[in-house]
Amino acid sequence: MTIPAAQAPAAALLARLTGAGRPVETHISAVFVGRERVLKLRKAVSLGFLDFSTPAARRRFAEREMALNAPAAPGLYRAVHGIPASADRLVAADSPEAVEWAVEMAPVPPGDFLDAVAARGGLDEALQDALGDAAVALRETYAPAEAGDPVRAFDAVLRSNAHAARASGLDPRRVLRWRRAAGRALRRLAPVLRARAAAGRVRRCHGDLHLGNLLLWRGRPTPFDALEFDEALATIDTGYDLAFLLADLLRRVGRAAACRVLARAVAVGGDAGLVAGLPLWLSTRAMIRAHCLARTEGRGEEALAFLGDAEAHLAPPPARLVAVGGLPGTGKTRLARLLAPRFGAAPGALHLRSDEIRKRLAGLPPERPLPPAAYTEAASDAVHAALFEEATLALRGGHSVLADAAFLDPRRRAGAEALAREAGVPFAGLWLEAPLECLRARVAARRGDASDAGVAVLEEVARRPPGPIGWTRIDARADPFEAALAALGLPVC
Repeated sequence: MTIPAAQAPAAALLARLTGAGRPVETHISAVFVGRERVLKLRKAVSLGFLDFSTPAARRRFAEREMALNAPAAPGLYRAVHGIPASADRLVAADSPEAVEWAVEMAPVPPGDFLDAVAARGGLDEALQDALGDAAVALRETYAPAEAGDPVRAFDAVLRSNAHAARASGLDPRRVLRWRRAAGRALRRLAPVLRARAAAGRVRRCHGDLHLGNLLLWRGRPTPFDALEFDEALATIDTGYDLAFLLADLLRRVGRAAACRVLARAVAVGGDAGLVAGLPLWLSTRAMIRAHCLARTEGRGEEALAFLGDAEAHLAPPPARLVAVGGLPGTGKTRLARLLAPRFGAAPGALHLRSDEIRKRLAGLPPERPLPPAAYTEAASDAVHAALFEEATLALRGGHSVLADAAFLDPRRRAGAEALAREAGVPFAGLWLEAPLECLRARVAARRGDASDAGVAVLEEVARRPPGPIGWTRIDARADPFEAALAALGLPVC
């Protein structure tokens, strides 16, 4: 959709001020990218789901964009400017001369947008963890919202997306089947959604948190371009907000990346219960991407891929609990991160790591070390109680869990098995072991990890007999991955 003729003078001014050639256009905006500044003009359009047709609306939403995004991205959003009818200069946003408005932002190299980073294979594990951290930090800025019935509200979301999907040209039969399956999933999830709303999980969120709306700013993944034009669309469960990012990661990068971002977000911010909503939320977010891409020239195959995702998410496999235990240095976490994406509903089993839970309970990020005095028996009891509570929440929500802890105490191994029985899901325990000299070398070489266990700790716990080991024992000297897959009955490739 081109810039309306009445806005051509304003567009010409922004092009001159930025030195930009053609703007980057969407159906609702034109973005003029210069070397020193970026200026964004809203198009005078009304599309049903948004209305920018009046000058008052364009000003209101430009200022709303600034208010929503500037706190999460200091320095990225600079100002809102007015443009007079003469279109010969910028004026103050509140100037009586202003008839159009432009949001000014700092320029960002095209390669620093996270969809571009992902496309070139640059979304490595460190960035995935940083993405999880960014999602939690953003969530903490969200204002609690007065929500009505979240089930009725989400049913309206499903209805509008089914309508949009048909209008976009997607196969109406597939869209109808999706709508019916999503409705059934919503009815099953209704008690969970209402309980989450009552607990304050419905907030005024970003609303459009996919990789194209994240960038590297001052070295950190930073969200921008929050949905500003519809408060109802952005007043959602915080888990649904995260699901847009996970759905995009699944399609653009793969299950391992999405699974790690989910695990990091839960490790840092808690809320393991959000996984109950993931099949429906991921499906809906994938459908949104499908019908948006279907309207974009040359993106038809990508649209169909997202449509396939939307359908698949509504048929998740049954939940199971897998526990990985062993002495420090046996590679429990490395194995868990490889296994988690390989089973369970998308994006994979929820990886719950005792070391990360310990840091969260202490109010620290995972990689910040704790003093030895913090490792009391009482503290360990609290950590395992939290791990079991979060695992129970996820399993009861129908999502698989991978519990990653030493499990040196037989009571805790028994507790994990009992947890699975109470949740009514299958259990498998994996026990990693290797000679002490091998473990000493590994522990001594560890850097920047959530585990604080050094060689002294290893020596101490290795002296304690673990009791009978009824779990599948795996030699951790070499790569234990294939042996673990076989023990769990998972395919190697």
